Amino acid sequence: MISQEIEQDSIPRKAIIEYEQVQDHFVLRAVAPPLRQIAGAPKAFYTYFWEFGDGNYSFKKSPKHQFKQAKKHTVRLSLTNNYDDGLPPTTRPKLLENTRDVSSISDSDVHHLNTLHDGFRLITNRDPIPNQALEFVISYGNTSNIPSRGKIYLFYNELKYKNKNFELLEVRTYHNEQEEELQPLAYTYLSKETIIRSSGIKYIFPELDLENDTLYQNLPATLSDAKKTYSDVRVWNVNDVSPLEERNIFLTFKTTPEMLKDTSAIISIRSVYVPDRGSDAHQIKTKEMEIVTSHDPNKMAVYNTFLNYRLLRFKRLKYKVRFQNNGEGPARLIKLNVDIPPMLDKTTLKIIDMYPKVPICPKGKKVRYSCMDTVFYADKISFQFKNIYLPGTEQKGVKDKDSTKGFVKYSLKFGKKFHKIKSRSKTAIIFDKNEPIITNSTTSRFLPGISIGAKAGYNYILDVDDSKSYFIGATIATYKAYKWYPQAELMLSSSSYSKTNSQQQIIENIDSPDGLYNSVLKESMQKQVTEQMEIVIVPASIRYNVNGILGLGIGGQLSLDYTTKVTTTNSESFYQYQKGIKGAPIQELNNRKTSNTEHSFKNINYGVFGDFTIGASRIGPSLGARYIYLFNRPHGQLHFYAIWKF
Repeated sequence: MISQEIEQDSIPRKAIIEYEQVQDHFVLRAVAPPLRQIAGAPKAFYTYFWEFGDGNYSFKKSPKHQFKQAKKHTVRLSLTNNYDDGLPPTTRPKLLENTRDVSSISDSDVHHLNTLHDGFRLITNRDPIPNQALEFVISYGNTSNIPSRGKIYLFYNELKYKNKNFELLEVRTYHNEQEEELQPLAYTYLSKETIIRSSGIKYIFPELDLENDTLYQNLPATLSDAKKTYSDVRVWNVNDVSPLEERNIFLTFKTTPEMLKDTSAIISIRSVYVPDRGSDAHQIKTKEMEIVTSHDPNKMAVYNTFLNYRLLRFKRLKYKVRFQNNGEGPARLIKLNVDIPPMLDKTTLKIIDMYPKVPICPKGKKVRYSCMDTVFYADKISFQFKNIYLPGTEQKGVKDKDSTKGFVKYSLKFGKKFHKIKSRSKTAIIFDKNEPIITNSTTSRFLPGISIGAKAGYNYILDVDDSKSYFIGATIATYKAYKWYPQAELMLSSSSYSKTNSQQQIIENIDSPDGLYNSVLKESMQKQVTEQMEIVIVPASIRYNVNGILGLGIGGQLSLDYTTKVTTTNSESFYQYQKGIKGAPIQELNNRKTSNTEHSFKNINYGVFGDFTIGASRIGPSLGARYIYLFNRPHGQLHFYAIWKF
């Protein structure tokens, strides 16, 4: 089964909220349009996100909810169509009226934020698709035994992307959270080492991942780091949070049409929660989301979609594979068979994080406890969760859909020798003995980069005499391209050459100061010597690396004379001529005239060329030969050069 990436239908669909009131409970359900199955994918299904209008929410299909206060509540529903190729259905909010107060709500609507998530959590109802809405929840609580007054920061739209990914459409608060402007930070930065020495607190910033429950102490540094990462920020003051109370702030984001179109990329939103405004102690959560074209709970993503080839020696390529058990029972064995691109070194595997969180299986031993095993193949790595219990979404008694999900986050280093080509990877996910689910393909591409080159050489100008031509120049091209790449050049050349025309003529009865000659041979000759400095520009050429040694190229060029000097010498020589035999010269008839012309930036000569290089074709030194055909005379040139690309 394959989860396909296809263009979605643009026809909107609508769903309707229906409800039934049973005493103090409201039973909600959605009347949704039929799903449009993606061919070859697992069975399509809806996931539900209900916002009850009183600060609570549910992911159940048909939740039963109690309202504490006797008032009207606006209920909202967001449906996500998984393995469906249409747009998510839209719903109009439904106004429900609760007629009497309730002292406490049922456990079915309690999310155990303080006990399971340390009082702080970020939730979304789906992954982002360009130009679609996304519901986002900031859940915060008070894990202490005294009332608290805190602050929440939300950072979004990462600066590393050219276009903004999100537009914040609406914020809905239910506990009098007060939004404020983020004031400029004025502080003296305290390094991690300084905090450790002064307070003994070890954890200031997470070393690898911000998704954890550690309480950090250096709030100014945390905010400064976030402002360097994100372009937009919102801040709320939260007041009078009772002991063990749990609250939610609801936000609706619109993903922009300009959102990064790479559907294997990971973007993030970060939030900082300060439980007590009088303290710097705080929590950090970063919600990572994968850009998708269709909703699929089984997904593979890469953190580095564009790579700088020059810096790869110090780089690890980081991936994340996520999965969800959509079955009617628990999964005990889950295999993630991941394709490894040839450019990566499997021996450098580092597992960054996983869920379910289990230890690594001991090598060569069979164990009965839950563990993660890694099996290496020629072009794959198999991550195997063994002896686990991952509930299914259709399993009876499962209330928390997140408990049915898992992931593996890992990184690999690049090998010592690899070409500059994009890498592709996908995963086959196998739950127990079921058929594999094939995920999307992730792609990492290399930035073109810039390679500057220096070249020098000699031009041999054809069809002229005494040719001498030297040049120096520079090139700019794609850095260390694998096969095809463009290149531009700029050169300054110094040339000199000559062209001679001569003819003979027999003249009868010519008079001279020394007397009359009956027959005379006249030889006329014109010699032009050209000396010029030229600026030669190759605005674009296309080159092809056959391998690491041989390169080919074709392109066009134009040359503009910087200075040109033409010396023209016209001479006539006369000789006695008898019976077809050239005799003695007649000096008194000989003559010679010389003239000079000079000009600058007058002539432009266009041409085309083809060449080859031998040496280090991608980077480093090489030798090349080029044939140039110019549209103006002299037409032909042989261009021999040495080049070094950096």
